[in-house]
Amino acid sequence: MSLNITPLTQEDKKQYQRHIILNEIGYEGQKKIKNSKVLVIGAGGLGCPVLQYLTAAGIGNIGIIDGDIIEIHNLQRQILFTPNDIGKNKAVIAKEKLETHNPLINIKAYPVFLDNNNAIKIFKNYDIIVDGSDNFATRYLVNDSCIITNKPLVFGSIFKFEGQISVFNYKGSGTYRCLFPNPPKANSVPNCSEIGVLGILPGIIGCYQANEVIKIITGIGELLSNQLLVINTLNLNQHILSFKKDQNQKQPTSLLKNYHSFCNTAPNITNKKEIIPY
Repeated sequence: MSLNITPLTQEDKKQYQRHIILNEIGYEGQKKIKNSKVLVIGAGGLGCPVLQYLTAAGIGNIGIIDGDIIEIHNLQRQILFTPNDIGKNKAVIAKEKLETHNPLINIKAYPVFLDNNNAIKIFKNYDIIVDGSDNFATRYLVNDSCIITNKPLVFGSIFKFEGQISVFNYKGSGTYRCLFPNPPKANSVPNCSEIGVLGILPGIIGCYQANEVIKIITGIGELLSNQLLVINTLNLNQHILSFKKDQNQKQPTSLLKNYHSFCNTAPNITNKKEIIPY
């Protein structure tokens, strides 16, 4: 959290009144929300609902990193965008749209792809990192960068009709590597462009991610730390898997590497894509 605590203005008190009257949040909780800094990786299917609800909640400083452009097939699930936005950068357009939703907060767009060279530098400026990526190379990069910078990571993923949510690296808790120490074999797990995804699913999972962010900031409720929530939208079954921190993980300074080589994948050289959001 920021060391320079800014009080709520009269405009804040009016806009966030429904939060403030909650005993669990109140004035002090909303002040924490206002003074927080959250970075969202990807402005795609997961990133859109995360960004919309964090913006509405009054997160004081939001960062959006995404070097991708909006394409027509994104509109089925990336609900910030319209046909008029096709061909434009996702981070830039998301910032423009969100600023009209809430002019009381600060939003910074990073219209670049996350990679080994910029991750640590960008992460240092934020309190919480939210991962909305869809490829294993980026997930390991985000996880390792959070370990190095000591940032909690709110994780979400989707596959066809099923989603997963967890909070990693929170006060010494388990990380993505504790659940998945090694990536799957190349081409063994198809992405949504190959197998499809229910358009509503990232909205559901993204809302859960935003919920975990608010809980971290305000200190309310029970976090999905050392737990993985799995949701199936076809039958609405939900279950929580518990896991423990792997005490034999590598030291943080040895983690950053060539993640495409580690995951046996190759970036799209033509489009220079390092991260492909849902």
